[in-house]
Amino acid sequence: MTPHHIVAVHARRSVVPVPARTPTRKGTTILRNEPHSPSDDTPTALPTPRRTAFSPAADVIGSELDLGLTGSHVVHALTPGFCDAASLYLLERWRREETVYAGGDPAQIEARRLAVRVGTDAPESWEGTLPVGEVLVFPRATPYARALVDGHAQLLDSVDDHTVERLASSAAADARLDELLKSQSFLVVPLRLRGGAIGFVACSRGPGRGPFLTAEVAAVESLAARAAVALDNARRYEHERRTALAIRGSLLPGTIQEVEGCRIAHGSLPAGQGSIIGGDWFDVLRRPGDRISMIVGDAMGHGPESAVAMIQLRTAVRTLASLDIPAADLVRRLDALASDTPGASFATCIYAEWDARRRTCTLVGAGHPPPLLRGPDGRTAPVTLVGAGLPLGLGAGSYEPTVLSVPEPALLVLYSDGLVESRDADIDQEITRFARTLDTAAADADDGHDALPALCRRLLHAPSDPAGADDRTLLLAELTPLEG
Repeated sequence: MTPHHIVAVHARRSVVPVPARTPTRKGTTILRNEPHSPSDDTPTALPTPRRTAFSPAADVIGSELDLGLTGSHVVHALTPGFCDAASLYLLERWRREETVYAGGDPAQIEARRLAVRVGTDAPESWEGTLPVGEVLVFPRATPYARALVDGHAQLLDSVDDHTVERLASSAAADARLDELLKSQSFLVVPLRLRGGAIGFVACSRGPGRGPFLTAEVAAVESLAARAAVALDNARRYEHERRTALAIRGSLLPGTIQEVEGCRIAHGSLPAGQGSIIGGDWFDVLRRPGDRISMIVGDAMGHGPESAVAMIQLRTAVRTLASLDIPAADLVRRLDALASDTPGASFATCIYAEWDARRRTCTLVGAGHPPPLLRGPDGRTAPVTLVGAGLPLGLGAGSYEPTVLSVPEPALLVLYSDGLVESRDADIDQEITRFARTLDTAAADADDGHDALPALCRRLLHAPSDPAGADDRTLLLAELTPLEG
C-alpha cells in the first residue's frame, strides 16, 4: 500500500484495505463505517466521471451575487444526476464576518445550512426536517469538522453516526429519513478560500448507485473551489449592500409625517442601475413654537464619498437647527462648515421653515433649484427667491431669506435637480414642465390620507430626460395655516 492510501479508523470500526485498482486521491480521507468486500470498490460498471456529470446548474454558479441562490445552484448541480442528496453549509463565524476559529482545531464548529436538495423534491418539501437557515453544531470527531480542520475531503461508506442520531432524535418525524440515511457512499468536501475553510458540501448516494470514485471526489472538489469564490463574492456584495442601506436609513427623516399645520411626504431615487445611495439628502425637523424645518440638498457625485459628505451636512443642519437661529444664519454657518468638510464643497440646498401660527414660510437657497408652491387656485409655480445664493463651501456667506405669506392651505415642493435637469432643454423650462406635471398629477389624485404619499411616488417615478443621470429627491409639504 502506498502512502497515498490513507485509512482513518474509529476504535470500534474494522479496517478495510483500499484496493490498488482505485487509489485514493492524495488528501482524501476514507472512513469505513461497515465491513464490505473489496469488490465493492471495483468501478467496472461506472463510467469515467466528466464535467457533464453535473447538471447545467453548475454553469451558473457565481452568476448571482446572492448567498442563497449560489448555494441552491451548487446543490442543483449535484442532485439528482451526480448524487441522491446534497447540502451546503457555511461556517457561521465566516458568514458573520468574524475570525474563523483562530485556534485552528476547535472542539466543535457552528455551520448554517444554506441549501439542500434531495432527489427531485422541491426544497420546501424538506423545510420541516432539514430547514434552510438552521445552525447546527458539529463536534470535532464528525467528518464535517474533520474536513474543515484538515482541509481534506472525507469519504465514508455510510452517513456518520452523529447525523443519524441527530435526525433520529429530531422532533420532526419524517418517514423519508429512513431512505435518506440508507447511504452506501457519503462524501464531505470542504469549501476552501485563501487557505482557510468557509463551509462544506455533503453528498450521498443510496444503495442503488455505485460509491464515489477518486475522480468524482476530485470533480466535487473542483466544483467546491469555484463555489467558494462565488459565495465569497456574494457575501461581500451583501455586506456592501447592508452598509449602503444603513447609510441610506441614517439619511431618512425621523417619524415626523404629520404635525399640526403640516403633512409631509418624501422619497428619493438614486441614479444608476442597482444604486442604493446617491448624492442627495433631505431632512425634516421639529422646531420650537410649532415650527417645522425642511431641507433638501445635493452633494456632488454619487456613492460612498458623497454619502459621507451628506451625513456630515445633515448632522450639521440638525445641530444648527437646535440653536434656534434664523434661517439665513443657519445656511451661512452651514456654508462655513462645508468649506472645511471634504467632499461638501459645491453642495447645494434649499432650506424651508414653516410657522403655521404666523402663516409664514421662510426660504433660503444655496445654489439649488427654487421650490414650487401650489396655491388654492390649483396652479403650481416656482417661488422667486430674493437671492438664489451660491453653493455651499465657497465661503460666500451672502444668503438672504425669502419670507412668504401663506394665508390659505398650500403645497410646498422641495426637490433636487435630478427631477428637472435635461441636456436638451433649459432648466427653467424643465422646472415649468415639472410644475405642470404636478398640477396634472394632483388633479388626478384621489382624496384620502394616502393621497400625498401617492402623489410623491407618482412624481418621483414620472418619465424624464433619458440622458439624465442624477439622483431624484422630492419632499412635499401640505401647509395648513393655524389660528394664532
